[in-house]
Amino acid sequence: MLTLIKNVALYNPNYQGIQDILICFDKIVKLEPNISCSEATIIDKRGFIALPGIIDQHLHITGGGGEGGYQTRTREVNLSRLISGGITTLVGLLGTDSLTQNIEALVAKTKALKQEGITAYCLTGAYNYPSPTLTGSISKDIAYIEEIIGVKLALSDHRESYITTDELKKLAAKVRVASMIAGKPGILTLHMGDDERGLEQIFTILTETSLPIWHFRPTHVTRNEKLFQDSLKFLSLGGYIDITVGGNNEKLLNDLAQIDKAYYDFVTFSSDGNGSYSKYDSEGKLSKIGIQSCDGIINSIKYLINNGLSITDVIKFATSNVSKALNLVNKGLEVGKDADIILLDENYDLDTVIALGKKMLINKDIINKGMLE
Repeated sequence: MLTLIKNVALYNPNYQGIQDILICFDKIVKLEPNISCSEATIIDKRGFIALPGIIDQHLHITGGGGEGGYQTRTREVNLSRLISGGITTLVGLLGTDSLTQNIEALVAKTKALKQEGITAYCLTGAYNYPSPTLTGSISKDIAYIEEIIGVKLALSDHRESYITTDELKKLAAKVRVASMIAGKPGILTLHMGDDERGLEQIFTILTETSLPIWHFRPTHVTRNEKLFQDSLKFLSLGGYIDITVGGNNEKLLNDLAQIDKAYYDFVTFSSDGNGSYSKYDSEGKLSKIGIQSCDGIINSIKYLINNGLSITDVIKFATSNVSKALNLVNKGLEVGKDADIILLDENYDLDTVIALGKKMLINKDIINKGMLE
């Protein structure tokens, strides 16, 4: 099956000029101007921008929430919600609730999304420690379960298990060794809460051990000023930080202005999509809860470009930076790599999504939905 996208301004993330893209099944096989292929289905998008598909490394694909009672649990995500956000690759994970949610269901949903046509991975663990697992062992989950590439944990949050620094060291060491054996990135995704401790435990571990900084992946790092300043220090030490987008884009713009551009290659975006957002009052009681959208990244990309940031800088936060951080060597708009492509119109609105060569969204209309949608 051949598809030919013609006359698009291509960014990967740097501008590559006006190009045609020839796709054969799930791969990009040719990338140059004025390609001719009579056997291909033609998609002529002159005046449109072609970008790599968005990689969202923080999605609650089996649902989230539950903090306000059973009725506040969010449902499993549908494929069409992901496609509407331009997402062609994801990492699924659990959140606060690992009692009514479990790793078995998470792995099953990850496999289902792969069968429906996108690239999907997941994390073992959840907010709490000891970490919930599929096999009874974090190391075995990473080593033997194809989809599992790391572990999730909450720190500096009133919902965490208050893991000791020594326990956290041992957890990170297990992640490291298992990922070395399995040839995986071995990430320890750290949900960061509002507590004043911030990244103190991580800084202690980096001082006291030889564990590489890139195993630690703090997320939600702009939720308060103390945590953000810790994160800027973490960046300066060579670590990756992940910013949750889709909420206050004006704040996002201001936060990015505080980051030295020399460190832009180590900043990533994620949506926290399909999870719950929650607010607590001064007594620690839940005052508000809702569902996080899955289109936060694409909406933030549009906002940031329209407010003066370069396309190259903005799109790397959700494409090349993430693929490098997760060691996804088959991602990017290059010959031989996965045909994950999104097209934006002149207003930077999402027009087309192609995932692994499969047309998912064309002319802003979803043409492929999940099996039971």
